[in-house]
Amino acid sequence: MSSKFDNRTANPDPASTDSESLWFLAHTRPRLETVALQNLQQQGFDVYLPLYKRLKKIDAGMQAVFEPMFSRYVFFRTTSLAQSIAPVRSTRGVAQIVSFGSEFATIRPDMLDAIRQLEQLRNAADVAELSTLRPGHLVRFCNSALSGLEGVVKSVSSCRVAVLLEIMGRQQLVRVDHHQLVAA
Repeated sequence: MSSKFDNRTANPDPASTDSESLWFLAHTRPRLETVALQNLQQQGFDVYLPLYKRLKKIDAGMQAVFEPMFSRYVFFRTTSLAQSIAPVRSTRGVAQIVSFGSEFATIRPDMLDAIRQLEQLRNAADVAELSTLRPGHLVRFCNSALSGLEGVVKSVSSCRVAVLLEIMGRQQLVRVDHHQLVAA
């Protein structure tokens, strides 16, 4: 959804739309999404940075981390009709306001609500739900005494993965940490 803009104030034309419902999109400098978020909040804007929970390998195992869902983008909106979006262009962390020609890109509130719901579902998931390892998948051991061997995932929990290995003609069930396996 887009609307006409008055180039002098960089505010939406109040006659054409309700500015309180319009969300704009700021393209940030690399890895400065949170800096842009904080600075825009200090200027009195409503700001939304959707975060995405994912697994990251560390020496001690797998750890859940939160990263921006849309790298280098934050959503923002004015809090009053009198507030201009012009200062956003020079806000620390912001590279530019996303636009198409002379019109700023806007996001419908229902679209942001769908993103918020997706974010909440993903962030409530435990490690087992985030893992790419699924029962029946073929995996290879790494960083352990079983390095190089392949097996089939039997089950996945938030702490360990049960893998069926064929050792000396018999199937053995081995439970290991997520970070000790890679998809084969």
